[in-house]
Amino acid sequence: MSNPQKKSPAIQVYSWATPNGHKVHIMLEECGFKLGKDWEAHPIDIGNGDQFKPEFLSISPNNRIPALVDMNGPDGKPISIFESGAILLYLASKTGKFLPKSTTDKFKVMEWLMFQMGGVGPMLGQNHHFRIYAPEKIEYAVNRYTKEANRLYGVMDRQLAKNKYIAGKTYSIADMAIYPWLRNWKNQGIELSEYPHLQAWFAEIEQRPAVIRGVDVLTSLRKPKHDDKANEILFGIKKPK
Repeated sequence: MSNPQKKSPAIQVYSWATPNGHKVHIMLEECGFKLGKDWEAHPIDIGNGDQFKPEFLSISPNNRIPALVDMNGPDGKPISIFESGAILLYLASKTGKFLPKSTTDKFKVMEWLMFQMGGVGPMLGQNHHFRIYAPEKIEYAVNRYTKEANRLYGVMDRQLAKNKYIAGKTYSIADMAIYPWLRNWKNQGIELSEYPHLQAWFAEIEQRPAVIRGVDVLTSLRKPKHDDKANEILFGIKKPK
């Protein structure tokens, strides 16, 4: 007699090995959800154009990873969520973890989450693009975004000079949101040692077991360098004929 078919985990994550993907992978592991048992990662190869497929657009209309489907959503009904910040807030609400219960402390965390969503992510992303991926090195753009990256690192360093974690005394979704974006500080033209409080925070976060597991998710599938097809899909860069 054959064994019954294995039931899929309730939480399905459609993602890729990028900072926005990693922050959700980290949160799931920090909450105690185990990959393969409680949640499943589906690779959305953004360099191959998977993000434009109809089945992905049905849960992420902005064609950006990650997106999450929880079959055990509110009132036991399935729910799908896109935007990494919204997913972090959802998981914090679902589990009661990593988002303080007091109104004041909760909004401190949300301030720094929005800081990542509106500042750290977009600005460091542009920095990375013009320094690494742009087909021509535009000095103005490189200088503009490198200066902005340094400004943001300075903001975080000053915050961590007076707080153990980015939003206060306790580790939160704000830390999980910011950390993956700083892992490539060298490629951003940053010298992390110039920001000692941030450097100490970074060293602590990167050693957390759940963080180590989270940033490993889907990483083996990602190519070390974009090929011509990926550059055209991601950036509209066509190889000269």
